[in-house]
Parts: sequence; C-alpha cells; structure tokens
Amino acid sequence: MVYPVGVEETNPVVVFAAHTDVVFPDEEPLPLTEEDGVIRCPGVGDDTACVVALLTAARYVAEQKIRPQGAGLLFVCNSGEEGLGNLKGTRQICKDYEGRIQAFISFDCKLDEFVHRAVGSQRYRLRVRTKGGHSYYAFGEKNAIAELAGIIGRLYGIEVPQGGKTTFNVGTISGGTSVNTIAQEAEALYEFRSDCREDLEIMEKAFRKVMEEAAQREGVQVEYEVVGIRPCAGGGDPERQKMLEHRALWAVYRTLGYFPKPRKASTDCNIPMSLGIPSVCVGSFMGGGAHTRQEYLRADSLKSGLGIALDLALGYCRDDDGEEVWSLLRTEDEGASEAEA
Repeated sequence: MVYPVGVEETNPVVVFAAHTDVVFPDEEPLPLTEEDGVIRCPGVGDDTACVVALLTAARYVAEQKIRPQGAGLLFVCNSGEEGLGNLKGTRQICKDYEGRIQAFISFDCKLDEFVHRAVGSQRYRLRVRTKGGHSYYAFGEKNAIAELAGIIGRLYGIEVPQGGKTTFNVGTISGGTSVNTIAQEAEALYEFRSDCREDLEIMEKAFRKVMEEAAQREGVQVEYEVVGIRPCAGGGDPERQKMLEHRALWAVYRTLGYFPKPRKASTDCNIPMSLGIPSVCVGSFMGGGAHTRQEYLRADSLKSGLGIALDLALGYCRDDDGEEVWSLLRTEDEGASEAEA
C-alpha cells in the first residue's frame, strides 16, 4: 500500500514505511490474547504495532487536510522485510521514486530503540547431491548429509574479519529419506552479516573458497545459490544523515522524555542507506519476544508510538493557512548539544 500526500510528478518525497509481513508462515494461525494490559500474538509488535501507528498518522494527515512543505509524503506499507523477502518492497519504492527520495523513515523496533546504521547480509542456499544407497548394502557410498555437515564445519571455521561486527549462521538444514538410506541430497540455508561493507566482501571470498574446494570432491555435486543480499550503507551526505537522526531523536524525546538507544540492525533502511539516502528506523511500542510465538507488547505503549509517528510526519507539514503544524528544526537547534551528549 502506498498513500501519497502532496506528491506531484517530479517533486522530492519523504517516505514513512512499515512492513506488513511477519516471520511466521502464512498457513500458521496467529492467536491473539489480551490480559492485564498486555497483548500477546506472534508479530504483534514486529511489525503490526508499527503498521498501526503509520496508518493512524496517515489518516490524521488526510482527515485534517494537512499538506507537506518542501516535499511530498509517502506512507508505505511494504512487504518482504522478513526472512527471505530480500527487502523487495523497499527496493521497489526506491526504484519507483529513484532520485526523488530525500529521507526514509522506517517504523520497525521498540520505542526505546533507534536504528541509524545498517547491518548488511548475504544469504545462500547450499545443496549437496551424492549417489546414496542402502545403509547396509551400499555402505561406504558418500552421504549427502555427511558431506554437507563437513562443508558447514569448514564454514564455521572461517575467521571473521575485525573491521566491524561480523557474524555467520546456518539457520536450517534438511535432507535424506529414511534412517536406513544413505542420503542422496541435503540442503542448508547459510548467511553472514556485518556492519562493514569491506568485511562482507572478505566473508564472501572465504565462503566461495570453501564451496569451490568442496565441489572438487569426487562423487559429490555441490551447488549454491544466492537467496538474499542486504547491502550496508553506501555513500551519502553525512550532514543530511545527521540532521535526520536529530529529527527522529527529538521526536522520541518529546514523546517519551528520554532519548532512545542507538543501534545497528538489518531493516528496510538498508536499501535507501546503500543508495546514500538519509534513513533512520524508530519504534512504536514496548514489549518483547520478537520473532517468537510468545511475542507481546504493552497496550499502554501504543499511544506513545502514535505520538512519535505523528510528530515525524507533521514535521514536514503545514495546515490550510500555510502555518507550520510542527517545527522539529526549532527544537533540534535548541537541543543539538544535548542530543550529541
């Protein structure tokens, strides 16, 4: 869903986005309960609460007939942020409005968190095939599961570079037919992450070396395919990025009375950041258990999330008389030194 406000054919735009997908398969039920002011449901915080805040802010702007100043606004509910979605929704927005996006604000974390740096990642599906056979009569034939396990062991032996924080993980593994069958095929999903672009390149070279060596083994067919690439931040104007960060920090401060904790993460902001577009990610709720079936949020925190979303959106708007609805730059100038401290 894309709801434009004041967006003309060529004018610059500011994007406000929240993703609609969750980490759980669509066919799984997502039961919701509410008790003692706590709402429990898989995906209730990440990112449903943020979608609600975004849509409510968009409705307020529409109902009050408030118009943006200097740039059009795009309220976007996108998909593809979780799992193997590869940020496809944000990629499409950045493609459709190429050269026009002045700032990108994502709603995708807790109220006391603030993402201002991108963690890039590369994800692969590994596949191993062998002849296989009966576990007794064909004993000695190469086993695809054992071969894949050996590859995984070598991948876990890669020494991570130290330019930034770099991690790796094998998230799923599958294969084989039965307990008395030498496996003919096995697969795994592997990823590495880093907040340093150069470290991602080092990890890619090390990964490819392991896979190329594995492919040399006789009687073993080794394949891999890219299933997702999330880039780190690219070039861009550091001052414009800093201005957007201050804008977001003060929006949170005005609502909560304190500044959120800055952190690095992999979010929808990865794509605009890689294109040099100033980008930040802010939150809309307080809770826990993200990416588990025990996820929950505090119902009384939702009002604060809406306040932050409105503060940020109205900072780019004027009312029908041409008066500023909310001036964030005013408080940024007054409190810049405190924000930096």
